[in-house]
Amino acid sequence: MAINIDLKNKTALITGGTMGIGSAIAKQFHLAGANLILTGVESQESIDKLNDEVRNKGIDNIKYLRADFTDDKFIARFLKVLDDIDKIDICVNNAGTNRNNLIDEIITEDYDLLMQINLRAPFLITRYLSSRMKKNGYGRIINIASIWSVKSRPGRTAYTITKSGIVGLTKTSSIELAPYNVLVNAVSPGFTMTELTMKTLPEKEFNELKSIVPIKRFAKPEEIAKTVLFLASDLNTYITGQNVIIDGGFANV
Repeated sequence: MAINIDLKNKTALITGGTMGIGSAIAKQFHLAGANLILTGVESQESIDKLNDEVRNKGIDNIKYLRADFTDDKFIARFLKVLDDIDKIDICVNNAGTNRNNLIDEIITEDYDLLMQINLRAPFLITRYLSSRMKKNGYGRIINIASIWSVKSRPGRTAYTITKSGIVGLTKTSSIELAPYNVLVNAVSPGFTMTELTMKTLPEKEFNELKSIVPIKRFAKPEEIAKTVLFLASDLNTYITGQNVIIDGGFANV
């Protein structure tokens, strides 16, 4: 028997929803019927173009917003925009960035940037939405962490700090929000075939990494997205506070 996930009449905020895993999540949520608010770091002109494209296709339940999570003032203005939306049932904190350097070579500016985008912004968004979801007696929050929240490699210090922090945010907020039917989980993808990965990863390193994953391939973005879709849906009624690792078995190597 087929299981259909229905998100009709649900509104979902997906940060970083214009590319990579975020775009794949947005596609799955759209197929399930959700109303979507998708953020991106592209120029306002590019965001306007995306809004025009969906309108020209007759799609009226997708809205793109430009969001610069490097700036607390911008985040505050962004949250004010969300005030005008009647309800937000689902939040996927997906936006993130990375800088790889050994511990003694990390510059403070890079560390601060990762902390701001990868951890502070999801914290501020979660804090804001928590009170709204508590009042509604319903909510699903999924934080996109990383395999580097449970495992690490040289050069990943700053990134690992932020993704471990996301898992900590998930665990504690899940306890606080559970009595209000607000379920909070993290998803930790392993190596994933996003556009950015394929563009920046040298072929030799790609093949080396692929060889150490037990499944012997990178994840497809939609494989991550389908797990997020389940956690965001009403099929999930009892899973909260978990860090779901999607890595083809890499964490066990």
